[in-house]
Amino acid sequence: MTVAPELLPSEVPQRQPITAIIAYFLRLGTLGFGGPVALCGLMEKELVGGKGWVTRQEMRDAIAVSQALPGPLAIQVGIYVSYLRGGFWGAWAGGWAFILPNFVIVAALGALYVHFGGLSWMTAIFYGVSPAVIALIIHSCWRLAKLGMEGWPQWVVAALCFVVTIWLEAEVAILFIGAGILGILYYGSLFRGGLPPGALLTAAPIAIDTREPTASILGSLLAFFLKAGSLTFGSGLVIVPFLEKGLVQQTGWLNGREFLVAVAVGMLSPGPVVITATFVGYLVAGFWGSLVATIGIFLPSFILILAVAPILVRYRNTPNVQGFVKGAYAAAIGTILGACVLLGKIAIGDWLTVFVGLGSLAALFLIPRLSNPLLVGVTAVIGLIAFPLLEPSWVMVK
Repeated sequence: MTVAPELLPSEVPQRQPITAIIAYFLRLGTLGFGGPVALCGLMEKELVGGKGWVTRQEMRDAIAVSQALPGPLAIQVGIYVSYLRGGFWGAWAGGWAFILPNFVIVAALGALYVHFGGLSWMTAIFYGVSPAVIALIIHSCWRLAKLGMEGWPQWVVAALCFVVTIWLEAEVAILFIGAGILGILYYGSLFRGGLPPGALLTAAPIAIDTREPTASILGSLLAFFLKAGSLTFGSGLVIVPFLEKGLVQQTGWLNGREFLVAVAVGMLSPGPVVITATFVGYLVAGFWGSLVATIGIFLPSFILILAVAPILVRYRNTPNVQGFVKGAYAAAIGTILGACVLLGKIAIGDWLTVFVGLGSLAALFLIPRLSNPLLVGVTAVIGLIAFPLLEPSWVMVK
């Protein structure tokens, strides 16, 4: 009897104990700074080159598929990797282990903020750390480009997505789907009897019911963040316009200053930037609000990845799936760099932030073993010292 290629022993992912998956993602969620691209770069460094849990191809698949779906990039890549090495329950365990440290840290900051009526030192840290975060994104994007960019067609797609992202000042969902289709046409076997294109529709974005509940504020919070997690494409601060419109303009749950502080907390804490939801939830409805908001922003990622991952694992070696992945991956590189330009407008506004950004980028390239927490710690100290001396009025205002 002939064994299907996708089921050959060499193709079956090597399983890891769920305890090992939990331990790794608890550590990553505690020490991983720099936003989604930096976290993906760290996972690529540790899980491909270090532990050998995933292959380069599996990591490329994880990043490309996660970028083609709505929701936070880093968490979805973590869920995908956990699924490969721990199956269905490993995905749930690894994903929530990734989120837990961030939830504890940000909920505690929310409690302190509410208790003291504000955290003035947070602005100073934001001033120093933000340029370093931009450097982390650029450096990690360079690593990811080395991992998955294979030829000029991908670079053309990346360049187009870069320009469109800056022009529209947002990541556009159709870019990823369109780039994936171009990848099928160029790399795949659409006209040679390959996998039917309909099989790829499983990777298309799906929506969940987000009708506004009226029972309580917790129901409203859950509905809002389920919508944010399931309908918003992009990673990190690219989700900010959607959140600002809903939280400040529509619901009035936060004022402009509180919203900017929430964004700063998301940037400064380890793990995914969209942990901002936890801080917002605490400001609106205390601890239970932070819990509900956290579940709402991340739950769609589990559903989407667990729906797509089994199909991608089964058909990942077919030309059309690989073509889709290559196209979407190129779009990811372009939109991430475009988002980096947009974030730079928020993070860099004077000579010191330019110096910190360029110095951080140089350090990351010249010191391969430089840890992200150390870089964040040093730049945070710079911010705490320099902010009261320079008193830059543009910080948290631009």
